[in-house]
Amino acid sequence: MTLRRISIIATICLFVVGLLINPAQAFKGTYKVGAVFSVTGRTSFLGDPEKKTAEMLAEQINNAGGINGHKLELIIYDSEGDATKCNLAVKKLITKDKVCAVIGPSLSGTSMAVLPVAEKNKTPLISCAASYKIVHNEKTGKPYKWVFKTPQTDTMAVEAIYSHLFKRGLNKIAIISVTSGFGASGRGELIRLAPTYGMIIVADEKYGPKDTDMTAQLTKIKGKAPAAIVNWSVGPTQVTVLRNWRDLGMSSIPFYQSHGFGSRKNIELAAGAAEGILCPLGSCNIAGLLSASHPQKDVTMKYSKDYKARYNEPLSSFGGHAWDALQMVVQALSNVGDDKAKIRDYLENNIKGFVGQHGVFNYSLNDHNGLTKDAFNMVIVKDGDWALAD
Repeated sequence: MTLRRISIIATICLFVVGLLINPAQAFKGTYKVGAVFSVTGRTSFLGDPEKKTAEMLAEQINNAGGINGHKLELIIYDSEGDATKCNLAVKKLITKDKVCAVIGPSLSGTSMAVLPVAEKNKTPLISCAASYKIVHNEKTGKPYKWVFKTPQTDTMAVEAIYSHLFKRGLNKIAIISVTSGFGASGRGELIRLAPTYGMIIVADEKYGPKDTDMTAQLTKIKGKAPAAIVNWSVGPTQVTVLRNWRDLGMSSIPFYQSHGFGSRKNIELAAGAAEGILCPLGSCNIAGLLSASHPQKDVTMKYSKDYKARYNEPLSSFGGHAWDALQMVVQALSNVGDDKAKIRDYLENNIKGFVGQHGVFNYSLNDHNGLTKDAFNMVIVKDGDWALAD
C-alpha cells in the first residue's frame, strides 16, 4: 500500500470518527465565566444550591453544543461566607483565570466587599444577594457601572410584607433582625418604609448571626403586644427564632419572615414551628402553584424538574438566583461574545423581558436589578409546604 493511499484512508477514518463524536465536544473555543458562592460554612444553605444550579446549567449548555460553538467553562470558588476570602477569589477569577464575567457572591456583605474589585477591573458582576445597596451607589444615587443583581431587593420584600399587613388591617408590629449585612439592610428598610404603609414599630430587637437563643428578645417583644412580628435573617437563626416564638406561646401573633426563608429545608428544620409563617418568595419556589398562563410557569417548572432529577432534593430561592445570573451572562455571550465591556452594555441595554426564576427582568441605565415587588408571591407554610397566602 502506497504512502498516499495510507494517508487517504487515515483522513477518511478521522472524518468518520469526527462524525461519531458528540457535537457538544467539538468546541471551537472557550468562554470563561467565574462564580463565587458560600458553598461551605455557616451560609452553605445559600451557596450550595447556587453552585449545584450553575454546574447543572453549564453541563446542559455544553451538552447542547455550547454557546455558538464555544464551550462554557465555569470556574467556581468557595468564599465560605467570608468577605476576605470572597475578595481574594474574585480577584483571582479576574486577574489569573481571566473570566469575562462573575456571578455571585451569595451574601449581601460579601457582595458589598467585592464591588470595588469589579468596578476597578471593569468586569461585569451579577450578585446573588439581596441588599439594594449592591446596585445602588449612595454617593451618586445611580447604579454601580459594572454590577448587577438577580434577587429581589430587601426594599421590595418589605413592601410586599407591609402591603400584606395593611390588607389584613395590622399595623402595630415588632421587628427583630440579625446583625449582618443582610439583616442591617432589611432592618433599615423596615424602619424607613414603615410610615409609608402606616406601620407603627413598637419593638426593635437584634441578635447575632451565631446566637442560638432569642428568648430574651422575644420576651421583650411579647410585652409590647404587637399585632405581628417581622423577622429579618438567614440561616439557622431564622429557624431558632421560630422555635423560641412557639415555645414562648406566641404563635397567636402572626409571624413574617424575609425572603431569606426561601428553602423547604427551613420548614423541615423548624420541626412544625414554621406552620402558618408568611414570607414573600420568588416564583421558582412555587412553580407547581402558578397558573398555566403565568409568564414564569414554563421556566420554573423545567428548572424544578431538572434540579430534582439531578440532585434528588427540592430547589430553593437561592439556586434560582444563580440560574437567573448565569442565564443572563449566557444570553450576553450568545449575542456579543466574551468582551467584558460588550457584556456589560448588553446586560444594561438588552435584558428586557427576560423571564427568569425570580421574575421578568428589565435592566436599564438606572436599574441594575430590573424587578419590582410584583416579582414576589406572598406564601404561607401550610401542612409543611408552601401555599399561596390570601
